[in-house]
Amino acid sequence: MIAKKSIKSIIIAHLDGKLKDEELKRLHQWLARSNDNQRYYARIKDIWESSTTDVNRLAETEKEWGRFLSRITENYQSNIFRFKTNIQIFYRFAAILIIGMVIGALVLRHITPRESLFVSAVAPKGSVSQMVLADSTIVFLNAGSEIRYTHETRAKEREVFLEGEAWFDVTKKKNKSFIVHTSTYDVYVTGTKFNVKSYSEDNEVITTLEEGKVMITSSEKIRLSEPVIMKPGEQVTLDKHSKEIAVRKVNTSIYSSWKNNKLIFLNMDLAELIVLLERKYGVDIQVDDPGILKYHYTGTIKNETILEILEIIKYTLPIEYKIEGQTVHINKEVDT
Repeated sequence: MIAKKSIKSIIIAHLDGKLKDEELKRLHQWLARSNDNQRYYARIKDIWESSTTDVNRLAETEKEWGRFLSRITENYQSNIFRFKTNIQIFYRFAAILIIGMVIGALVLRHITPRESLFVSAVAPKGSVSQMVLADSTIVFLNAGSEIRYTHETRAKEREVFLEGEAWFDVTKKKNKSFIVHTSTYDVYVTGTKFNVKSYSEDNEVITTLEEGKVMITSSEKIRLSEPVIMKPGEQVTLDKHSKEIAVRKVNTSIYSSWKNNKLIFLNMDLAELIVLLERKYGVDIQVDDPGILKYHYTGTIKNETILEILEIIKYTLPIEYKIEGQTVHINKEVDT
């Protein structure tokens, strides 16, 4: 058991993003023991937030980011040596941003004694977050995603509410299902590895099963004609507009590669590729010529910067780009 005199330092270390996996697991288990523990965490978090100056530092970081992108445009056009120098600066700058954001933010909501305490975990755009739930389930959150879950261990079911994309390695619990609620259907699990993609702005909700067995069921918003029981290697896609469901066999590693900071594209149209790049790199991309959205791209992204990716795409597809402030403008290549 963790004593109150030592839990304070553990909570502060967590808020500073310095906890290791085992320590994070201990913290979650301690939070799950009682509402008193959860309220103590909330008090420490309030004190920590009121004393930190991270907001000021973040504002300065955003200003520097804008100035940096502006410099890139000039230097890239005028001097290739200076461009390479800026790429090195970009790597160092991006590393600072990733270290600051990769943990994600835990937000505790004040409640009455009769309510369940929900915790929100967020992965901002440009980052991927990893966490361990109280039952030892491992969760990876993709950029621009959020899940809500409770520390209550006596509930009949384990539930999380997902907005965005997440990969789960669910700890098996006898007679205690794990449920992922999306904006459309619910995913019932006993113990397995799977990926769910459910961004509100996307037209499709996609579940990809790596191991075990899951069942896709109706939710309060959408009624399915019957549950869909998935097998390993299968992917279920629901079209939000037509309400039609498609089941197909896929290479599951392609759809979970993002958690290892890797994206694989197979004949992906440019419109969808742009959305993924905005989430991964936390940038705004504007297409000034809608006609190019029909182009398709096949490739892999791992450790490349956004500038390197734009250059690769430029040599693959007939497009050109320019950077203005914090926005990347993409147009059809002009014939010369």
